Amino acid sequence: MAMGRPRAFDVDEALDKALSVFWEKVYEGASLSELTSAMGIKPPSLYAAFGNKEGLFRRALDRYEEVKGGLMDEALAAPGVRQAMEQLLCHAASLQCEKGAPHGCMLVTAGLAGGEESSAIRDELARRRQASCTRIRKRFERAKKEGDLPGDTNPAALARYVTAVMNGISVQAAGGATKKELQQVAEMALKVLPV
Repeated sequence: MAMGRPRAFDVDEALDKALSVFWEKVYEGASLSELTSAMGIKPPSLYAAFGNKEGLFRRALDRYEEVKGGLMDEALAAPGVRQAMEQLLCHAASLQCEKGAPHGCMLVTAGLAGGEESSAIRDELARRRQASCTRIRKRFERAKKEGDLPGDTNPAALARYVTAVMNGISVQAAGGATKKELQQVAEMALKVLPV
């Protein structure tokens, strides 16, 4: 059986470069020529490794969550729900303004644009944002069960609130808000929490 040529590029490195293009230009704005140029590969290599542009985008999203998702894991693992939300919101405010990266969360900013031809991408981004909201809801449910939140707390509504604040922080960051301004938003949101 004949074997294909071995891949001549590092997949993670290529995904990091594609991620930068998608993050800056969103799905529809990123052309195949920009992607392959940034990744340092030819179009046939892109198709062989990722299938097509949509496949590459989904893999870039996986890579984004792999690299950035650890901070959410760490925050939600904090012993107290107040500490967990402080970490989550303050990290969100800080990360949205990182030097050397586009501002805002890719899962949010990439979902703000796009026509009918990218509805599958918008659906995928919405699914991933909902998964984050679900993780926050489960943390609130645990906190309520442990007595760390009042008994009349609605974990689902509170999770939607925190998610809306985090999404808003992302949009504000993409619009040019400073780290200090975003930290103030996070601090204001923390005052509303029932803990």
